[in-house]
Amino acid sequence: MKYDELEEFRKDIKKLLKKYRTLKDDLEVVKKVLDIKPEARPPFSFRIDGLGIETCVIKVKKIACKALKGRGVNSGLRLIYAHFIESERITFIELYHKSDKHNEDRQRIIKNFKQD
Repeated sequence: MKYDELEEFRKDIKKLLKKYRTLKDDLEVVKKVLDIKPEARPPFSFRIDGLGIETCVIKVKKIACKALKGRGVNSGLRLIYAHFIESERITFIELYHKSDKHNEDRQRIIKNFKQD
């Protein structure tokens, strides 16, 4: 699987790394899981519908973060990514803590993945 990320995602990471120092290592673990099972797997992840785009966009609700002591998988971190099945590629779109915002940035997704 090939991975890339939006510039906005890089900004999300930079901001979150100040609070969650293990985040880069935690994302490497997520990538290992996505290498094996990149598709949505309820209740841990699910496809975001109703965006009006063809791209498969998935929201991961359960991300283990070592920096959140004692909470692990129930950390509250959310990862949004686009899965391109044919090219075996994943683009990270957004990463946030559920206490910082309630839902994904749908405008960011549409702006970056809407086909003309």
